[in-house]
Amino acid sequence: MADQTLKAWLLTDTPTSRRHAKLSALYQGWLSFRSNTMAMIGLGILVALVLIAAAAPVLAPHDPYMQDLGNRLAPLGSEGHVFGTDSLGRDILSRLIYGARITLYIVALVALIAPVAGLLVGTVSGYVGGWTDMILMRITDIFLAFPRLVLALAFVAALGAGIENAVLAISLTAWPPYARIARAETLTIRSSDYISAIKLQGAGALRIITKHIWPLCISSLIVRVTLDMAGIILAAAGLGFLGLGAQPPSPEWGAMISEGRRFILDHWWVATVPGLAIFTVSLAFNLLGDGLRDVLDPKASE
Repeated sequence: MADQTLKAWLLTDTPTSRRHAKLSALYQGWLSFRSNTMAMIGLGILVALVLIAAAAPVLAPHDPYMQDLGNRLAPLGSEGHVFGTDSLGRDILSRLIYGARITLYIVALVALIAPVAGLLVGTVSGYVGGWTDMILMRITDIFLAFPRLVLALAFVAALGAGIENAVLAISLTAWPPYARIARAETLTIRSSDYISAIKLQGAGALRIITKHIWPLCISSLIVRVTLDMAGIILAAAGLGFLGLGAQPPSPEWGAMISEGRRFILDHWWVATVPGLAIFTVSLAFNLLGDGLRDVLDPKASE
């Protein structure tokens, strides 16, 4: 009975407070998202990835750095090695589990840096306008003119190899699309009647941008971030494959593929297994992004 009362309270068409309205909107969005089977599959894969990364010391059957040259290139299903071993006899499953930590680390940092930078540039550009808008957008166009991986390679080459430099390089190449989205949203919002009313009340530009424009831009950016995660993972794996990302002996998935490519014909699992891991996680982010886009798209509710 209590559950039915709570459900009715969340699904009401006449919320009694601002908090009630927010909770009701969140619950209805969750119901809409839950009805999308593919989006739920993507969410399930990502939740499993987070749990696996958190419990890596417990789940990993072996030390990911421990070498056993006498058991190198063991095939799939070998005793004690479900996914076999690599060229140094290290357990591939253990390295995959610990590699999930590196993947999530890269994704989390890029997701914190790039959208925030893009939101700041885009909203300032769209709200201030004039020369500020022109200069910021021309800088954005310069970054957009280069392929992301090529530009990331140039930044990493200048900064030096390493996972932190790889994160910084990917972030520097990932912010322009967010700036474009934020600017477009801001241009629409700044001419609204309620923004004019806020100005008449004496609100300054900083307050208007942070308190009234940013919240309206966040939903679009969340969808874009989720859809971009697959590209970010592939960029990080590409840098690792080229030896410019996480350095050996770190169990980074791109570096694992790079090592396994030497044995691709005779011992295909060494490169294929981490490749399938990258594919699965990238697909999960795309499925989740599609589901969030359906929920957060304001045109879908009209």
